[in-house]
Amino acid sequence: MSYSLGIDAGGTYTDAVLLNDENETIIESSKSLTSYPDPLEGIRGAIEGLDPDRLKEVKVVSVSTTLSTNSILEGTGSPVALILIGNFDIKEELPTNHYLQVKGGHDHNGIETNPLDTESIKEFVLKVKDKVSAFAISSYFSVRNHDHELCAKDIITELTGLPAICSYELSQDLGAFERAVTAFLNAQLIPVTERFMTTVEAEIKSRGIDAKVFMLKCDGSVIGIQSALKKPIESIFSGPAGSLVGASFLAKSESCAVIDVGGTSTDISVIYDGVPEMSDAGAVVGGWKTRVKAIKMETSAMGGDSHVWVRGKDINIGPRRVIPLCRAAVLYPDFLEQLKANPMPSKMRLGINYQPTKFYLRTDYEAIDASPEEKEVLEAVKKEPTSTTEIFNRTKKFPASKVFDSLIQKRLLQPIGFTLTDALHVLGEYTERNVEAANVGADMLGSIVDMDRHEFARYIKREFAKNMSCDLVSFFLDGVEKSEIRKIFDIQSPAKFKIEVPVVLIGGPVSAFVNEMQEILDAEIILPEYSNVGNAAGALAAKGIRRFEVLIRPASMAAPDWEFLVFSEHGRSNFYEYQEALDYAVNLGESTVLSYMKDAGLDSNHIKIDVKKEEVIPQGWKTPMQTKLVILGVGNRNTDQDCC
Repeated sequence: MSYSLGIDAGGTYTDAVLLNDENETIIESSKSLTSYPDPLEGIRGAIEGLDPDRLKEVKVVSVSTTLSTNSILEGTGSPVALILIGNFDIKEELPTNHYLQVKGGHDHNGIETNPLDTESIKEFVLKVKDKVSAFAISSYFSVRNHDHELCAKDIITELTGLPAICSYELSQDLGAFERAVTAFLNAQLIPVTERFMTTVEAEIKSRGIDAKVFMLKCDGSVIGIQSALKKPIESIFSGPAGSLVGASFLAKSESCAVIDVGGTSTDISVIYDGVPEMSDAGAVVGGWKTRVKAIKMETSAMGGDSHVWVRGKDINIGPRRVIPLCRAAVLYPDFLEQLKANPMPSKMRLGINYQPTKFYLRTDYEAIDASPEEKEVLEAVKKEPTSTTEIFNRTKKFPASKVFDSLIQKRLLQPIGFTLTDALHVLGEYTERNVEAANVGADMLGSIVDMDRHEFARYIKREFAKNMSCDLVSFFLDGVEKSEIRKIFDIQSPAKFKIEVPVVLIGGPVSAFVNEMQEILDAEIILPEYSNVGNAAGALAAKGIRRFEVLIRPASMAAPDWEFLVFSEHGRSNFYEYQEALDYAVNLGESTVLSYMKDAGLDSNHIKIDVKKEEVIPQGWKTPMQTKLVILGVGNRNTDQDCC
């Protein structure tokens, strides 16, 4: 008998499930706290909770993770430099302070508009190479000709040896700025993804498991591990994609909406007749619009481990993730007494980084480009919980809040604070960790806003349920301001929003919200078995999908039947006959899809390829003014080790 192993590494928990390949049913599951920043301990703990004899018969391992998404949401990715080539009209904020705009680029037919300014690129690369971990490159109309991106990449490789990501490698859509953001985020995620996948693969091999390793992508499909390492940006929503596919699988519902509550974020998505609804635009995460094909999703930086903090009489949830007090008290035996003895900051100083429940840990990350103020704080913070009062006693001053923000963004500090998870511990609805630490924290924060601990915890839970409901309704009411929708849930009224598809809840603490959601919404709320490991189940239920897009256009509109240009991720080609160009495009797409499936380890005997063609033919034209081809391949994961 053979089995498949699904692993999901979330912001709080790492989950593992075993699937019986014969009847496609989950037979056991296991959870472990996600270890930070190295995920090995969490992965190992989750796997160790499964039957070792069954693990020996595992033939496929499929992985999903929210680590990439969380890195973007929290702004804790690696530092990256951005090179923009061509006539960019930059009206928006760039995602980095290390950027360069130089002459170069091409037009819509892939013809060079200006020679590439290689000297400026060399000067910039040498200037910032010690301040960043990777480079991202986006050239104007690189989807029509990517020679300038490749030239810049060669310069970076020769001078630094650092990773350099070209935007054309990630998207064939127009929108140079969005492609630049996509390349930037991809470069930012390479170290995180490489560390994660290397850890998974090493742990699997160390247990003597002879299996193929896949990673879930943000479109709900799986990809081979080597391909995943080249394009980690495609995993940014693999956690939510896993929850969507997994929720449908667990609830046995081909059509449903899904609310996935993780440690860092809450994600809303929908599946109809077994097919995830895809976004027409690129995925948006952390406020940045990308060109990554992904499921349509509403995501918010609000999860079980979102920081709950107070200022004045205002109670705030998120956006930053922290270690819950109830968990910190388990990890660090002296923490509970530290918490009890921690003094209340002055009302003037109270803020997101100064709370009676806020502590900091020093991580193992190397300090790159840290300011003198940041270095001073780092020297004062130990690898055990350190309060702001202790930092003051060691530095003789209270550091500016922006110093803490910067250190957290660089992953040099890991904060501890009160969370929704703590609130549920106070209410007795989720009590896996230290309840006393949660009670102490609720007493401290509640006293600031004139609430007792239970009033404070109930308020947090109710606000969280309202926010989840708002996110769900906002997903379906596209174009309506979320802030206006949110106001409705604060009004006492017999009217309710009706949701006509089942709403499936996925995530660790969601069992505490079934009744709350039924009170707020007119909907069928489903809490399936194994709902706490839905993402890991989704990693196993997914298939392999490869999309390949080709554009065919006349080289000249003045002579539309004379020469044709073919644009794809492989570059630009030209042909004198339209049919020759069309045949080339289809063959190129099919061969690319098959090669991808083979490299990914997918079963070549069970691959379906469809070709979708859209033509624009003006009246009187013999051949199309534009032809767009989408070659779509769908394949199954291969459990037969000898067939490929």
